[in-house]
Amino acid sequence: MGILQGIFKARDKPKNALGGSHYSFFFGNTSAGKPVNEHTAMQMTAVYSCVRILSETLAGLPLHVYRYNDSGGKEKYLKHPLYKLLHDEPNPEMTSFAFRETLMSHLLLWGNAYAQIIRNARGEVIALYPLMPNKMTVDRDSKGRLFYLYSRTSDDAPTLGDDSQVYLAPSEVLHIPGLGFDGLIGYSPIAMAKNAVGLAIATEEYGAKFFANGAAPGGVLEHPGTIKDPQKVKESWNAAYQGSQNAHRVAVLEEGMKYQPIGISPEQAQFLETRKFQINEIARIFRVPPHMLADLEKSSFSNIEQQSLEFVKYTLDPWVVRWEQSMCRALLMESEKPIVFIKFNVDGLLRGDYVSRMSGYATARQNGWMSANDIRELENLDRIPAEFGGDLYLINGAMTKLQDAGAFAKQAEPAPNKTETEEGSDETNNAGRNASIRTK
Repeated sequence: MGILQGIFKARDKPKNALGGSHYSFFFGNTSAGKPVNEHTAMQMTAVYSCVRILSETLAGLPLHVYRYNDSGGKEKYLKHPLYKLLHDEPNPEMTSFAFRETLMSHLLLWGNAYAQIIRNARGEVIALYPLMPNKMTVDRDSKGRLFYLYSRTSDDAPTLGDDSQVYLAPSEVLHIPGLGFDGLIGYSPIAMAKNAVGLAIATEEYGAKFFANGAAPGGVLEHPGTIKDPQKVKESWNAAYQGSQNAHRVAVLEEGMKYQPIGISPEQAQFLETRKFQINEIARIFRVPPHMLADLEKSSFSNIEQQSLEFVKYTLDPWVVRWEQSMCRALLMESEKPIVFIKFNVDGLLRGDYVSRMSGYATARQNGWMSANDIRELENLDRIPAEFGGDLYLINGAMTKLQDAGAFAKQAEPAPNKTETEEGSDETNNAGRNASIRTK
């Protein structure tokens, strides 16, 4: 029991533990009377679904390292040491998907995501290991410099050493903060909305007990006389008829007893509506569209695609920007930051249906800003060889500049060719001579 209490311990209201950047959240009992922390919140289906949707979506996005070339364009920097770490495996124990999924779940539950940065002698990043946010403390020293203090346990990576308290410099930590007050430490969405989550937990628990009792409230056993041992009668009745497994059993009453059921109040009958509202409330906290939580009540064929696009634009994109800028700040060396950058590719999530994509490709092809190979790469098709015109950029020749409109009509007619004039006069003279001969 002591271990479980240590894991699921309740925390009180948010407190500013220290001036500066060290803030600690303490959860406690909510207005609904239910303790809320990261572990109990994840037992809610709505919270689990929101965290899973956002974590899996971001983890599944293509992540590449780019650099600017001499022509001003960008290209994938395949030879950069970070490319394999971010695209394939950040450490020998995890894939890139699992690493990003883990850090994103930390970011959604605790408001912060941490990873230890392992560098070689040249300062290049060679490995990234996730760190638990609830074991991390961010503070400033006497000179105002940031430092990270991690409470190590036996479950952590051996790269942290054997000390129980590990001091980490900012250059050794990839820190992705969420929404916060000082810009350094993010605050947990679960902490900020603990009452909404607590009410959802209480509603779910009430529903479970309601149906465990056969979907019927309690009642009163009336006895014409005096019962010597009412507790024994109560326990005997509950053992025989309480619970969903004993629903619709025939009750046998003795000694003139009568069972008087208690009707369901309107407040009790509305708990399903309350629970449904709390699910939408949790979806609002994480800014996830209700249709992604299987709530299709207000979704239709005409608006569900627009809701999906808004999910990418207003929900996912801010998290993507947080990730990109934090990785560029912590993982890139100062000398390469002007020409090297890290970026997610969200184009796949913005792809429309087949007809819409083909219409867009046709417009781009006809107006000369996409070649056939550019289009085929977006559709994951093989390239057309250059000798067959795969890299050609074509334009529609029917378009002209406004100032040149009607210019062809103002041009003077070309003078007849001198040779053609002479040949025409010779033919006329010959025809006249032949006519005079026939007359004679």
